[in-house]
Amino acid sequence: MSRHASNARRWEQIARRIRVPLGFVMAAVYLVEVARRPPHPVAIAWSLALVLPGLALRAAASGTVKKNRELTMTGPYAYTRNPLYLGSSLIAAGFLIGLLSWPVALLVAVGFVVIYVPVTTSEERFLRGAFPDFDAYCRSVPRFLPRLTPAKSRRGNDAKAVSQSVTQVTGEGFSPGLYLKHREYNAAIGAALLYLSLLYLQPVLERVFYHAG
Repeated sequence: MSRHASNARRWEQIARRIRVPLGFVMAAVYLVEVARRPPHPVAIAWSLALVLPGLALRAAASGTVKKNRELTMTGPYAYTRNPLYLGSSLIAAGFLIGLLSWPVALLVAVGFVVIYVPVTTSEERFLRGAFPDFDAYCRSVPRFLPRLTPAKSRRGNDAKAVSQSVTQVTGEGFSPGLYLKHREYNAAIGAALLYLSLLYLQPVLERVFYHAG
């Protein structure tokens, strides 16, 4: 393995370890900026156009994926290989619109690229080694930006295998049990709290400090 590949692998490991703590750091930076700015109701309203689809996409993906047990190719995974990350990016973009802060937007964008590109590469390496159909799946389904129609997959090496919609291959659809198991409801709770912060944090702090003065 070359030095470049070795360094890339090392950064993938670091990125996987720090992505959750870094998410909390980003949230803290976001809230500090929220506390400094008066709310922008119009921008906050427009942010819903990205946040709500992002939450729905993450919900659909978390209720479909069976992590480390099978190669999930149903539901959102028939359109993009990373619907959870795509949903997260839509949610983040929506809240950045609601905040209207270019410095925070730039910081979040850089953080997303630096962390999630190597994490995605690492996860795909694992899937490629664990599931023989993964390479064929990659040829049909894009990594991030979704297809307009569900991909078609050819499973197995049988020459008589019939090409069919990925959504028909593994059978099971959305499972509320998987949604709860993966605790995806935390994303909706977090989004609700951020909207409350966008609308009320700065006015409340201003009133508190005004009366304290």
